[in-house]
Amino acid sequence: MRRIGNPNKNKIFSERLMWLQVVFVILITLFIVYLFAVQVLDVRHFRIKAKNQRKANSFVMRGNIYDRNGIKLATDTVYYDIYLRKDDMDHSPEELAKMLAPILKISPMTLLDKITQDIPLISLKKNVDRHTRDQIAKLSLREIPMDKKSIRTYPQGTLAAHVLGYYNFDADVASGIELTAKDKLENVSKASDLEVTPKGKVIYNISTDPIAATKPVKGQDVTLTIDAAVQHVCEKALMKSIQKFKALRGAVIVTNPKTGEVLAYAVYPYFDPNNFKTATSFQTKNWTLTDVFPPGSTFKTITVASAMELGRINRYTKVNDTGKIKVGWWTIKNYDYNRHPNPGIIDLVYLFEHSSNVGSVLVAQMMDKNEYYGMLKKFGFGEKTGIDLPGESVGILKPASKWDTSDHASMGYGYGSSVTAIQMVAAVSAIANGGTWITPHVIKYSPEEEAIKIKKVQVMTPEHARIITELLTEAINRGRTAVKMDNFNVAAKTGTSIKPKENGAGYTNKLYTSIVGYLPSSDPQVLIYVIVDSAQGGEIWGNTVATPIFKEIATQITHILNLQPDKVGNKIFNLKTDN
Repeated sequence: MRRIGNPNKNKIFSERLMWLQVVFVILITLFIVYLFAVQVLDVRHFRIKAKNQRKANSFVMRGNIYDRNGIKLATDTVYYDIYLRKDDMDHSPEELAKMLAPILKISPMTLLDKITQDIPLISLKKNVDRHTRDQIAKLSLREIPMDKKSIRTYPQGTLAAHVLGYYNFDADVASGIELTAKDKLENVSKASDLEVTPKGKVIYNISTDPIAATKPVKGQDVTLTIDAAVQHVCEKALMKSIQKFKALRGAVIVTNPKTGEVLAYAVYPYFDPNNFKTATSFQTKNWTLTDVFPPGSTFKTITVASAMELGRINRYTKVNDTGKIKVGWWTIKNYDYNRHPNPGIIDLVYLFEHSSNVGSVLVAQMMDKNEYYGMLKKFGFGEKTGIDLPGESVGILKPASKWDTSDHASMGYGYGSSVTAIQMVAAVSAIANGGTWITPHVIKYSPEEEAIKIKKVQVMTPEHARIITELLTEAINRGRTAVKMDNFNVAAKTGTSIKPKENGAGYTNKLYTSIVGYLPSSDPQVLIYVIVDSAQGGEIWGNTVATPIFKEIATQITHILNLQPDKVGNKIFNLKTDN
């Protein structure tokens, strides 16, 4: 007897099968609609997406860096890395080694060892030049891809290395102008987009620019205020003195005080930015911006200028120099106290000529601490100058509220504060520039850029600035200093200060020796600042170490810049007071 299935179960199964068929039909319909939308309605979006996946930017090179006269200081040089792609090999290892060895200047056996490595992509040689690359290209070897890259090179070697800095393409690390001008050096007005295959080959179509596909796109060039000839003179003179006195380090900064343009910026120890990876941090650091030190007697210029601007002294002021003076717990002596224990009544020319510590203290005490502090701030101490180089320090200038009587007194002769070399340059430049402080800078700006980037502050009247220049010049002409020149009046002041310990607790037995001055006094065109750290042997003073460097540089600069003499005997004539 045949059994008949349950009709209810058959009905349920049929209904479920029907719904599955309906769902399947709906999914198929939706998929068809989606494909229609993708391939017909929204085709442009996906074409763009696919194109973007094949897109590669044109090869971009950084702009060049030039000195003020068009001498190239930094540029990009194109090199090629040569590889072997094993999957594309059309030739035997022996054939490839025989063809490539003479071109790559590698022995056939060495090259064969590389080629037979069991890896898919083999580096055969890096950093080959364009000529080598072209020789390989003529062989039409499908298995030999060549990657183009750019390496930053510095044609003048160590010249102005601390201004230029360096650039590492691999790590995108930079210093100096390479860092501060990075946006401009890498700024391209129009970068062409190219379509490439997964292996990096350009896909040419009707819209492809064949020139853009082969010619690299270049960033904007940067022109510096640096004069390569002046820079070379400074570096040579500084090196000679460093070697003579076995000094730790030194620097020379030359500016046009009327514009703030830096004509030379020599920082020792030097390094070669072409091989910056082998240089130590001590060599690459621009310590004239980062490190602070007591300025010593060069600061007396600022003390006298501040008191004159405040009306506490005038051209004919005299003070009683007793040779030593006690202020609070501190006894201050003149450096030559043992030879001249009591100079007596002195004028301001004598103060500068003999670098009187006591005289400077007395002048500083004619200003109350708030007035004096206010003038120092005007001259830019305790603040960054804003020079267009990275790593600048603000220096150390305690608020007037924290000064005691010893701070106030020692400030007068250059021991109450710590400054950077560029701060001293900017401050004394203000006196040379008719009382107008101006931002020092190493990039040559357009008038529009200059209006934004260069700050000008009137810190003293042109008349007071002229008087300070006359006092400094007369002190040089009256004295026996080696800085005196035959045909040019020079306004200058030397300095010697004891070097503090690195932790700031006490002093070492080393000295900073320095000089800052400008010429011609009648119409200052160049300011020169020289500082040498830890000179050794013999008499170590600003006048014996830094002054000969100043004199050698100043003499050569007058010829390089064709400066007009302003000296008849020991007189200044046609002294200009305009800015």
